[in-house]
Amino acid sequence: MLTSEQRLSAIQRLGRALADPTRCRLLLALLDGPAYPAQLADQLGLTRQNVSNHLACLRECGLVSTAAHGRQTSYTLVDDSLRHALDDLLRVVWGVAAEHVPPGEAEPVVTG
Repeated sequence: MLTSEQRLSAIQRLGRALADPTRCRLLLALLDGPAYPAQLADQLGLTRQNVSNHLACLRECGLVSTAAHGRQTSYTLVDDSLRHALDDLLRVVWGVAAEHVPPGEAEPVVTG
């Protein structure tokens, strides 16, 4: 069981990761499976350096891990429990957002 200090540290790391839109986009892209920084940069329309910097942050936060493949390194979500947690979080937030759409207005579109 985690102590209250460990739980606080974990939530703060998650908050740091989710506080930046680029890191959020990277986490959503990694929901589809492992990827290389160059792939992610092309997919998201970002520079490779920008992607590498944000992936380093996500790694420091404990949310992504790496695997060496020759001279290249792929990134993936740290484990399936994080994938499920992100999916659950999206469902919760989407459900709340959908409940608060005024009548006659279109619901927000989720991409990623």
